[in-house]
Parts: sequence; C-alpha cells; structure tokens
Amino acid sequence: METFIKRSVSSTLIAQKEKFPVLAVTGPRQSGKTTLLKHLFKDYRYITLENPDIRSFANEDPNGFLQQYDGNVILDEAQRTPELFSYIQSKVDETGKMGQFILSGSQNFHLLSSITQTLSGRVALFKLLPFDMQEMQNAALLVKSYTDACFKGFYPAIFDREIDPTIFYANYIQTYIEKDVTTLINIRDLKTFRTFLGLCASRAGQLLNISALANACDISQPTAKAWLSILESSYIIFLLNPYHENFNKRLIKSSKLYFYDSGLLCHLLGIRDQEEVSENRLKGNIFENMIIADFIKHNAHQYLHQESYFWQDSNQHEIDFLLKKANGFEVFEVKATQTITPKLFANMDYFGELAGPQSVNKTLIYGGNENQKRTKYKVLSWRDVGKL
Repeated sequence: METFIKRSVSSTLIAQKEKFPVLAVTGPRQSGKTTLLKHLFKDYRYITLENPDIRSFANEDPNGFLQQYDGNVILDEAQRTPELFSYIQSKVDETGKMGQFILSGSQNFHLLSSITQTLSGRVALFKLLPFDMQEMQNAALLVKSYTDACFKGFYPAIFDREIDPTIFYANYIQTYIEKDVTTLINIRDLKTFRTFLGLCASRAGQLLNISALANACDISQPTAKAWLSILESSYIIFLLNPYHENFNKRLIKSSKLYFYDSGLLCHLLGIRDQEEVSENRLKGNIFENMIIADFIKHNAHQYLHQESYFWQDSNQHEIDFLLKKANGFEVFEVKATQTITPKLFANMDYFGELAGPQSVNKTLIYGGNENQKRTKYKVLSWRDVGKL
C-alpha cells in the first residue's frame, strides 16, 4: 500500500469542491493524481477510463453510464472519453450539485479542449506536478546535496517504492512518454523522437531556437513545433516567457525551455549517478532547471495563479526568474555555486537600476546550505526555496 504524502494542493481542492460542480486535475503520469484523489475523496467512487470495457460503456451509452455513475465519482483519464463531457454538462446543470464529478487526466491538451468546449464556468482546474520542495521538506524526504536532488528528481514513486532513478526514468520514457506521444500524434520513428527528447534536454535552461533544434534532429520546423507542443501537453517540458517591458533596451523575445522534473532531465543527459551531476558541463543548467521548475510547481500547487518570466537584453544581462508585482518586481538569480561572490548580484543590480523607481526585491538562490539576509539582498539555500 502506498504511503500518502500530503500534497500542497489538498486544502484548495477540498475547498473548491463546495463551489464548483466539477473539479479537474491534470498533470503528468505518475505525479500522484490517483493517490491524492482517492485519499481526499474516500466517499467517491473511482472509475478509470483506461479500462477498455468501461471506456466502451461511456462512449457507446453515455446516458446509461451517467445513470450508473451519477455523482460523487472520480473519472480518471477522462480525456479518453471526450464525448462524455457534454453529457456531464447536462447532468450538472440539471442537478446544480457542487462537487458532483472529479475528472483527472495526464494529457492536458485533450482534457482542456474538452473542458473549454463543454464545461466552461462549471469546473475548477488544478495541476498536480511531481513533488515540490516544500512537500519534500514537510515529508522529510529532501536530501542534503543538490546534486542528489537533481539526479533523483521528484516523482513520488521513486520515494514511495524506493526505485532506482535510472530504472524509473528508463521505464517512464518507454511506458508513459512514448505512450502519450503515439496517442497524440502519429510518430513512425520513435528513435528520432527520442533523439529530439535528448536534444531538448541539452538545451534546458537555454533560449529556444526551433530552427536549430529541428536542424540538429533532421526534422522540419513544423514537426519540431508539433513535438514540443506534445511534450508541453504531456507535462514533460514547459516554456518560460521573457518579460517585455522595454526599459529602453533591446530585449530577447524567445522563450526558455525547461523540464518539469530534473531527474528526467538528468536521465536524458545520460547521467546515471548523482556524482556525475557535479562533473557535467551542464551542471548550472540542471540546477537552474530544478529551481525554476520548483517555482512553477509551487505556483500550481498553492493555486497562486502568478505569471512568471525571465528577462534578458541583447547585452546578455539576464534575470533567471521574475515575478511582476503591483508595486514592482521580485527577481531571482539562480546559481549552482556554493561560494557567494559579489558578481553574483550584478545582474540583479543592473535590472534594479533599469526598473527604478519601481521597487525590486532581489534574491540569490545558490547551491549551498546557509541562508543570509543582507541589506540589499536575500541569499537562500536551494533547500529552502519552498519557504519563499
């Protein structure tokens, strides 16, 4: 039996159940959606639409299906039966009952398109991603070394079943990523797609150049765009957009590519041991990816709905992560180093001068374990990112 580790989104899920007739929880496969929903909603029946017989029932006789499962039901992998959604709409409109259906799915594209077409205004949307740092801290699972954390990643099964990360991610790629990919698009050559995945990994934390990515993989640009879209909708990668306020400088307008999980990233880079992280030429990118992904996970799990960005000008001045606030900015420099030097604050100071008179709160997140509160900056250990 799986050990339940409390997820940050739990209280918000429970609260919104009283305010919306439908809840929908998306996220990557193996992020813990089923475990969470079964734990929080023990009085709900659990139905998986991965089961061919149940899926056939739902598709061929939706009215009969919803008479049998008429409420207080969790429908897992709901994107497999898009025709059912309009019948769910009729059902909830007829009853007016809150929390009647809970939908979950691992393919964001199909699930969201079905929801927006039929359930708009009736559904509260949530994302459950792999563990965030705060969840790991609370469960006493967070390791002491950032290289170990990067290598292991944050998928629940690795900790719950003590699976070797190399074995977990090798199987994850084969059984889940390729399964979702072949469901969403007809890819005849999975070997080329795996090459594409590896090329994306080598560009983590960097500006996305679709033309260069397509050329390196020997595929067309439209194919590269389609494959990136699939990886986004399956919660493998996300794109961080640049902040565009001018400040009278030429600004970078390309997005940056990141993976939701640093363990998967390490596996795709050929890293098979945590010690190899510190020796890898992309160590800084891997560390940055882990921290930026944690900001994204924290935002989703806490239901904050914050827009986040990076900032970079044509002279290579860069802010790794930026939040725009009503009265200014919160900016973050992310560095794997364990030694704090004055030059680590230079980009934040530069941005602070450009952004004036707006306030700029500056935080350095680094690979060490000690926190500091300086006059102009906050210095934060990577282990305490969840406390921000």
